[in-house]
Amino acid sequence: MSSRFGPIVKLSVWCTSALLAGLGFGVVTNLAQGWLPGAWNQVANSGAVWCVPAFVVGALLAGWASARSAAVAGLCASIGLVVGYYGYAEFGRDGMGSLTYPLVWLVMAVISGPLFGVAGLWWWNGRTIRNRVIGLAALGGVFGMEGILYAFVLHYAPQAWACLAVLVLVPLVMARRQRERMPTLLTALALAPLAYLVVGFPLQYVTT
Repeated sequence: MSSRFGPIVKLSVWCTSALLAGLGFGVVTNLAQGWLPGAWNQVANSGAVWCVPAFVVGALLAGWASARSAAVAGLCASIGLVVGYYGYAEFGRDGMGSLTYPLVWLVMAVISGPLFGVAGLWWWNGRTIRNRVIGLAALGGVFGMEGILYAFVLHYAPQAWACLAVLVLVPLVMARRQRERMPTLLTALALAPLAYLVVGFPLQYVTT
């Protein structure tokens, strides 16, 4: 009986930990807006940065968990992040204001959390080159999407260059095998404008 329910218990513990870690990260990103100077405070709660916890959780689950489990854990991390960020805004600052932003980002968490949870799993333990390349390229690509936003919409050149640097460094530094670096970089470069057209561009009109 214990062996039958062991994986379920283990996943429950991981999901709870992911939720709590997300809550903490959400609070930190809210606080970081006051720590970072000028326009750099945008980076603290950027969509790209908010995708990182789910990716990390998925990577940590690699080796024993399925893609479905990584998706659930990534979802918990992302939901916890949104709740932590806006919870602190409500009770630790002057209030979160309209419910529009929390609801929008909660919807985004429901979408991005599972995707980046699986991406992290694929990066660390993908069975095929394609899975490993796509998993890591997703992380680089989302920073590329953010860079497009900074460059052409917000006109924050330093932040745009920083995101571009992350897009390039993620494949070159984090690729599990040397032969996967260039395919990952090229895939990330392709995903960045695609993600902006599908997610970033419409999101601007929802949040304004």
